[in-house]
Amino acid sequence: MSRPGQGVMMPVNGLGFPPQNVARVVVWEWLNEHSRWRPYTATVCHHIENVLKEDARGSVVLGQVDAQLVPYVIDLQSMHQFRQDTGTMRPVRRNFYDPSSAPGKGIVWEWENDGGAWTAYDMDVCITIQNAYEKQHPWLDLSSLGFCYLICFNSMSQMNRQTRRRRRLRRRLDLAYPLTVGSIPKSQSWPVGASSGQPCSCQQCLLVNSTRAPGGAPTPGQNNLNRPGPQRATSVSARASIPPGVPALPVKNLNGTGPVHPALAGMTGILLCAAGLPVCLTRAPKPILHPPPVSKSDVKPVPGVPGVCRKTKKKHLKKSKNPENVVRRYMQKVKNPPDEDCTICMERLVTASGYEGVLRHKGVRPELVGRLGRCGHMYHLLCLVAMYSNGNKDGSLQCPTCKAIYGEKTGTQPPGKMEFHLIPHSLPGFADTQTIRIVYDIPTGIQGPEHPNPGKKFTARGFPRHCYLPNNEKGRKVLRLLITAWERRLIFTIGTSNTTGESDTVVWNEIHHKTEFGSNLTGHGYPDASYLDNVLAELTAQGVSEAAAKA
Repeated sequence: MSRPGQGVMMPVNGLGFPPQNVARVVVWEWLNEHSRWRPYTATVCHHIENVLKEDARGSVVLGQVDAQLVPYVIDLQSMHQFRQDTGTMRPVRRNFYDPSSAPGKGIVWEWENDGGAWTAYDMDVCITIQNAYEKQHPWLDLSSLGFCYLICFNSMSQMNRQTRRRRRLRRRLDLAYPLTVGSIPKSQSWPVGASSGQPCSCQQCLLVNSTRAPGGAPTPGQNNLNRPGPQRATSVSARASIPPGVPALPVKNLNGTGPVHPALAGMTGILLCAAGLPVCLTRAPKPILHPPPVSKSDVKPVPGVPGVCRKTKKKHLKKSKNPENVVRRYMQKVKNPPDEDCTICMERLVTASGYEGVLRHKGVRPELVGRLGRCGHMYHLLCLVAMYSNGNKDGSLQCPTCKAIYGEKTGTQPPGKMEFHLIPHSLPGFADTQTIRIVYDIPTGIQGPEHPNPGKKFTARGFPRHCYLPNNEKGRKVLRLLITAWERRLIFTIGTSNTTGESDTVVWNEIHHKTEFGSNLTGHGYPDASYLDNVLAELTAQGVSEAAAKA
């Protein structure tokens, strides 16, 4: 089908809040590990809005409307999504769009991943694609949104501008997102952080947007682009030669990636020149991923940490872990429960469990209520059995309210090898300290019964993976706990990569690592003053701490 018109580079749609008492579309979104807000489906958003109207500080059980989201609960008071079987928490937000935009019309744009499944675009990208489609543009460049992709409407495909790889995309009609009118309480608009109201502050989550130019007001002065040839050649050399007060505009390297596409940088330079403002075009710096070469004689064991290697073998699920027995081990029966909600099924504790008729388990009556021994929180026994049965079934239990872990939590990490040693080089920010290098290596294999697709092959991209810690007291403490997490199979899991969209592949499992040695251009490096404290908190959330090891 021919689509007349010129291709465009669309700007990002503004997501600011409209005036009060104006109708707008509500889209609930969650923050993934790459700091991108991912939209829930329209059906889920309608469900959340209905619960919000009844109790703005309550909880939303997503499994009631989407079977794939059974483990997930949203706490409206803290604006976080909690996964009951793993304990993973993610910020959520309530975002607003124009009723005439794609979510208001129930239009969803999706791309096809390597496994043949369809993945929805982020909502701002979806809206931008729909706007270009409605204007009958033949193509759309997504570089202004931070993606190096070109959308071709004639062939309904997405092309990577660097690799030239193409993927199919599709446009489908779905349920329109809910409408709302009235004032917007701030507490329902943004996730509540520890103190600043911001989502995850760890550096690994603050990924650099690889195609956007940095902001900054230019300073008037002589125009570098209008100088004669030799001087102009100097203006596109190293950063160190840029005159003071002249804004730098990083440009993509010819053999690599950088913040600004050359065409966009050129147009920006021309506009600045026309306004009489100076600009220097520079090459973007490359991340330093690895240290200088190290001889075998310079590699030393880490002080206070025995050995230099840990291997894990495949551990099948233990059939003796009966769900009822596990739950009863950690709970005390409550004869006269209080008249309050069970936060798993959202039914009153004085009534039967919401899983009555859905889950049948011999010996567990739906009206039975129990109290967890250490934290004291109360739930229907049947609800906890359902939660445990939907998880890893490793004999451990995690309280949905306070996240306290009972027993030893284990994961689904495939077999592999973890090595660790000292190298005679320092990380940025730790000039007087040597570096601990961790090397993870996991080969491809076949998924076990605890994985998403038992019997199917899984891939392991990017191995061996190198990670770095400073060789100080806290760095060695993190290493010891990472070894424990490795032995409990908590470092990696098998799932879908948020970076490539590939399914049935080995991915990180909620414990951040620093994979960039000599810089922090990707957010995965140093200096990062809060990283060690953040990763200790993440390990504690997985039940891995020195206190738990001594208990």
